[in-house]
Parts: sequence; structure tokens; C-alpha cells
Amino acid sequence: MVKHEGSNIQVTRVSPAGDVGGLGGMGGFGGNMGVQFWNPANGMPCQEPPWGHLVAVNANTGEIAWNVPLGTFDELEAKGIHKTGAPNLGGSIATAGGVVFIDATNDSRFHAFDSRTGQELWVTRLDASAHAVAMTFQGRDGKQYVVIMATGGGIIGDTTSAASLIAFALP
Repeated sequence: MVKHEGSNIQVTRVSPAGDVGGLGGMGGFGGNMGVQFWNPANGMPCQEPPWGHLVAVNANTGEIAWNVPLGTFDELEAKGIHKTGAPNLGGSIATAGGVVFIDATNDSRFHAFDSRTGQELWVTRLDASAHAVAMTFQGRDGKQYVVIMATGGGIIGDTTSAASLIAFALP
């Protein structure tokens, strides 16, 4: 990834394994090239929203089952502009009960979605963004827990910083 602060242009290239094209260590994810333009005044992408998605693919058919905006910008929410999505980097985790948990966005929110429909079931604000995959486990009490590490840290315009390990008990 190359980010040139003066022009607020970010260029990212992911190459097939073994073909790092001088960018070092970015191979293994298939060929991809993307360019994003960022507004230096507000930190938002210059492209038309939505700026981030959560997409479910039917593993049996390869068809997209659902596609929903993921993330938001507080400044736009305050103006009544909803479902903009936000730049994101991180993965999701799905439970056997049909719930998909994801943070990944730079808005410090942790989401739960219905894995069949994509309907957002729950969202909460964290101390910082968690550009990581949550984990789940069953406690000695028999309850299922979902745990996320929220650190923020300058990824994709994220200016938050924390060191929070947060656990949620599922009903």
C-alpha cells in the first residue's frame, strides 16, 4: 500500500503470490489494483457512497445472497445521511445460530447481522475501531461469548487509539 499524504491519494496493489511487483510482502491475495481519493478536510472518500459493504455469498451457488452498507460517519448521520458505509479492513465471524459479527470499519462500531437476510440486529460503539476478527467461545457457565480487541491505530483514516478487550455474552 502506498499513501501519499500531500495529495490524499491512496493506491493499493495486491499481487498473485510470488509477484510482489516491488511492493514487498503483498502477494498471495490475487490480482487487484485500487485507487481511492480522500477529502483532506473531512477524511471521507471522494467517491459516491456507500464506501463499505458487508457481502454474503451463497457457498453452494456462488451468488451474492445479500449486500449491505457497513459502517457510517457520525458527521453525516447528524445531517440525516444514513447507510453511507465506511472504509473497512478486517473480517467477520459467523455463529452456528446465524449471527455474523464484524467491526472492521473506522467508525468504532461493532455490528451483528442476521446471516440469512443481512438485517442488522445490533450495533454498539467501542472505545476504538477493531480492525480484526472477533472470536467466540463457550464459557464454563454454558453461555456463548463473542470477544473483540479494539485498538484503532491509524488504519484507513482511523484516528482512534485504545487497548480494549471487550466480551459480550449472547442470549
